[in-house]
Amino acid sequence: MRLFRTPEDRFADLPDFAFPRKYTDLADPHGGLIRVGYVEAGPVDGPPVLLLHGEPSWSYLYRKTLPVLADAGLRAIAPDLVGFGRSDKPAEIADHSYARHVEWVRRFAFDDLDLREVTLVGQDWGGLIGLRLVAEHPGRFAGVVAANTGLPTGDTDMPPVWHKFREAVENAQVLDVGRAVQSGCRTQLPDEVREAYDAPFPNEVYKAGPRAMPGLVPTRPDDPASDANRLAWQTLTGLEIPLLCAFSDGDPITGAMAPILQRSVKGAAGLDHPTITGAGHFLQEDAGETLAEHVARFVRR
Repeated sequence: MRLFRTPEDRFADLPDFAFPRKYTDLADPHGGLIRVGYVEAGPVDGPPVLLLHGEPSWSYLYRKTLPVLADAGLRAIAPDLVGFGRSDKPAEIADHSYARHVEWVRRFAFDDLDLREVTLVGQDWGGLIGLRLVAEHPGRFAGVVAANTGLPTGDTDMPPVWHKFREAVENAQVLDVGRAVQSGCRTQLPDEVREAYDAPFPNEVYKAGPRAMPGLVPTRPDDPASDANRLAWQTLTGLEIPLLCAFSDGDPITGAMAPILQRSVKGAAGLDHPTITGAGHFLQEDAGETLAEHVARFVRR
């Protein structure tokens, strides 16, 4: 698998992102090593919180969330998915699959960092990947925060706005990542913040990951990931691991998933699930500190 690595100078002087840069090398099951970039904040012996981003963002999305969690005494860890951020970027769209992304994150969290009693915070693809990990390795998790995400099986169609997004990504000659993030926010992003979301992608050859991800969401019952996700649902519904839904009030893509998770997953019963107001799909941008406060209370409950 041919990999691209974004030059380090692309990440110099990003606004509000002075966290030390960390890296680890994953042994890819298909051979070779893949470097994964991540940041963390808080005491190393604090309860671990794994913050997973989605399409087409990277760990920069959690820059407002990390300090609040650290101040609460938690060890907050935000990796970049393979193909995003400071992580290595497979060159071909075909290099990406749902199963591969689940395995890459598993190796990062469990094989490399050996996280235990971890709380997952998953938004967008961070939930699609993270919820699979919870179902497949429940003994590693103390809790789950689902934030504007879900676990599609392809048995129910995605909303029209998502299909428009997928078509836009597939047809774009130049994929404007900063603009895509802005479209999912209620607040107006400063130019330097939009540029920070563009930073991992010097040109189009680096963008196989963002271009691939919409096509990996199961949209039909016979999708390659459908059976694994159905099995994950069967496990999740019976798990007693606490699951908190912290969705925004302004996400037309995943909003319908919140009540499904709340009534279907045993671990969601009896919890006070917050609705974060004034925020869009990327609620970490619009209300990152508020999200972090809910996560900290949940972990310290």
